[in-house]
Amino acid sequence: MGKFVLVAAIALLAVACGSAGTGGGANPTPSPGGLGFDVTATEKDHAVTMHAGQKLEVVLHAGNAMVNWSHPMSSDTSVLSAIVDPAATAARGVTLAAFEAKKSGQVQVTSTSGPLCPSGSMCPMYAIAYTLTVTVTP
Repeated sequence: MGKFVLVAAIALLAVACGSAGTGGGANPTPSPGGLGFDVTATEKDHAVTMHAGQKLEVVLHAGNAMVNWSHPMSSDTSVLSAIVDPAATAARGVTLAAFEAKKSGQVQVTSTSGPLCPSGSMCPMYAIAYTLTVTVTP
């Protein structure tokens, strides 16, 4: 059992490290003004910079044979707090979240996903983690 836990931990670490990167750039392109968001980030983005008062939309797409991402959470709600997105109707396999920058600081927005397994079948024991570093400037 101990070897299995060690192998699972190594596999998890390898998957998590393999997903770390800088995404499409240091700062995603601002989203169209008509949607009410100043910045949009996807699972390919890993860092964004925004100003206090701006709104962030996080759009995460589930990978092949993976369950939907958990709801993204801010590590410090005094800097970046979740808001209700009245237009949020996600397609199957898409997780949406909206945030508003309250004050200067740096926070992590995190979410997790795991394998999609048919009921009653053996399932690999691993998870993947998504982390978006959000820097809020005055």
